[in-house]
Amino acid sequence: MAFFDDLEVMYSSAQIQSRIAELGEQITRDYAGLELAVVSVLKGSYIFCADLVRAINLPLSVDFLGVSSYGGKTETSGVVRITSDLSRPVEGKHLLVVEDIVDTGLTMAFLRENLRTRRPASIRVCTLLEKPSRARAPVEIDYKGFVIPDAFVVGYGLDYDERYRNVPFIGVMKR
Repeated sequence: MAFFDDLEVMYSSAQIQSRIAELGEQITRDYAGLELAVVSVLKGSYIFCADLVRAINLPLSVDFLGVSSYGGKTETSGVVRITSDLSRPVEGKHLLVVEDIVDTGLTMAFLRENLRTRRPASIRVCTLLEKPSRARAPVEIDYKGFVIPDAFVVGYGLDYDERYRNVPFIGVMKR
């Protein structure tokens, strides 16, 4: 018995990798001739980001930004805070913010505004998952993997109380 037998597969590893290849091709075309700076939003996006940057055929840099709005719950607290900041300045850079999931939009709205004050050349957003039914703040998403229903999902970097991040697919807990 695997530790993730309590999950129902929403997107398989193969489906995720196929979509990432498509996103990588699109991002490569869109950023051709530009120097790309990828910002991985921790903790949830690190697996997605690692696979995505390998699918982008351009020179790029990667930095990490720790953000929290959940605090061990399945519902966002609505209060967004930076838990660890970028290690390098982003002024004048073309930023691609990589997120695991855009749920209410509050975190991404906060991040866009925070990063905008640092004067990058551009900011675009790439998310693996979008849950539009829960949107509470308008957010522009430039690249998205999958649109999902209002379900609490785990796996492929997404967690429930720090568990399930290492599951190779996106799953929903069975009731």
